[in-house]
Amino acid sequence: MAGKKRRKILKKLFSKYRLVILNEDTFEERFAIKLTRLNVFVLISLSAIILIVLTTLLIAFTNLREYIPGYSSTTLKKQALELSYKTDSLQRVLSMNEQYYASIKKVLTGDVAMVEFNKDSVLEAARNEELIEQVLRSKEDSLLREKVSKEDKFNVFETEGIASNFVLFPPVNGTISAPYNIEEKHFAVDISVPKDTPVKAVADGTVIFAEWTADTGYVLILEHSQALISVYKHNQSLNKSQGDLVKAGEVIATAGSTGEYSTGTHLHFELWSKGYPVNPTNFIDFE
Repeated sequence: MAGKKRRKILKKLFSKYRLVILNEDTFEERFAIKLTRLNVFVLISLSAIILIVLTTLLIAFTNLREYIPGYSSTTLKKQALELSYKTDSLQRVLSMNEQYYASIKKVLTGDVAMVEFNKDSVLEAARNEELIEQVLRSKEDSLLREKVSKEDKFNVFETEGIASNFVLFPPVNGTISAPYNIEEKHFAVDISVPKDTPVKAVADGTVIFAEWTADTGYVLILEHSQALISVYKHNQSLNKSQGDLVKAGEVIATAGSTGEYSTGTHLHFELWSKGYPVNPTNFIDFE
């Protein structure tokens, strides 16, 4: 029985059929082909395989795959990667700006840690290590000491790495009502002036802060070369904005008495070098 079924199946597979295409009007034979069931099966299988291969090639090596749902665009991937790099860069810049503004905030609030030294302990340690005896007052040392003693007060800039020809312009001219005092953490000088007196930049620089604060009113901060920063507080109004470039002697604000901490019309002026406060009267004559 199994042999008969097998022969019957083989007979059906190899039985020949004729496919004829006729002219409907004249019944003239236009095309004829002899086929078997096996041939039809093989042709259909080959066509399916070829179609699958061509579709795979189109998807793998052409941009047509972008139009197929579920496949992402290479252009979008590239843009996403570029945006990721830009985001990372912006985060770094933001972190640096936050640190920078934190330093500026310390300048505004006067939150500077003061380090105290025990003079007696330092001298005692020097004596114990015989450092004083090791420092010989040679001829060169004497000449150097004499040169230093003759230098004027403006040469303090040289010890901080600032050029000796760096000249500061008086922001205003008036009477100093509150001098620079480290012990009271008053890292500034207050100069009494009439209201709306023009406040001028002490040197060429860039405006890095120009805003209103509740405590000190209108505040403007300039960043100069030689790591120098000048601060102007309690202004009546500001003539410059953040990012502006200014020249020495250029009017940047008008004096007033704004802010909760103001005690009258005056200019609260601070001078900072490399992050440390310095006495402005050592470099500027306000009267």
